Amino acid sequence: MQSVQDALYNWLTIKVIYETRPSDESAKETYELFDGILKNDHGVRNVEIEVMEDFYLVKFIQNEKERSTRFPVEMIDCFIDQIKMNPERY
Repeated sequence: MQSVQDALYNWLTIKVIYETRPSDESAKETYELFDGILKNDHGVRNVEIEVMEDFYLVKFIQNEKERSTRFPVEMIDCFIDQIKMNPERY
């Protein structure tokens, strides 16, 4: 089982891709998969995302505790940047 940090990273990355490409069925299915992992495997709920200058701040509740983590913008956005630069590959 992956850590909640890994699950949030994967979820946030595909969420950004899916929001940029809402008609992409694969992105939708992958987003739903990781959303389920967060909820069902890690008990994460009430996720809020705030985009700061240099990072994404992710706030959530897990096991009745308020928690937060952050990810550098370039770490999350690099995948969507690659898709935009090479759309024929995706």
